[in-house]
Amino acid sequence: MVIQIRNLVCSFRGLGALTAALVLTLVSTSLCAQDPVIHPLFKIERSKNANIIQYDARSGPDGKLLKNDPIVGYWIRLNEQGQRMELTWVQKTFAFGFKTRLAKDRQSAEMDMVADLGAPVSVIREGDDYRATIPIEEKTSYLDRIYIKASGKGTKVDVEYVETFGRDMETGEERYQKIVP
Repeated sequence: MVIQIRNLVCSFRGLGALTAALVLTLVSTSLCAQDPVIHPLFKIERSKNANIIQYDARSGPDGKLLKNDPIVGYWIRLNEQGQRMELTWVQKTFAFGFKTRLAKDRQSAEMDMVADLGAPVSVIREGDDYRATIPIEEKTSYLDRIYIKASGKGTKVDVEYVETFGRDMETGEERYQKIVP
């Protein structure tokens, strides 16, 4: 790494010390930039195929949720090679998208899901981690996964039912709820 930076500096000698210092500052800033910390929240499984939609919270070095895109959702294509793929505009708008309301202190958020779950998903901070919660069987529970049973294709998809799976926040008991639209 030091050799690469030294070679970079040498290649800018003809441009002057100020330009070389500016380039070094830009390079070191980008090298020192930290990626967000990813906190897996929950997933959606579907009856259509093995592909899942994963939802994650993203925090910065200070442990607070990021101001931009604090929560993300994306495909994990298990039917293929397990690669990550972004949701399309149609999928975000009509099926798997959500709107995020970030708390002022950036230590919690609410997710209003496009899919009707009967309540918004709350994202709360617990120590250094973030967890998704939702009422399941009228008990506030950690949300682990959602299963959607649907039939049809394209724009003619009918949701038969939605199941939520989680654990009671107080007792740790498993919780399950089936929602029939």
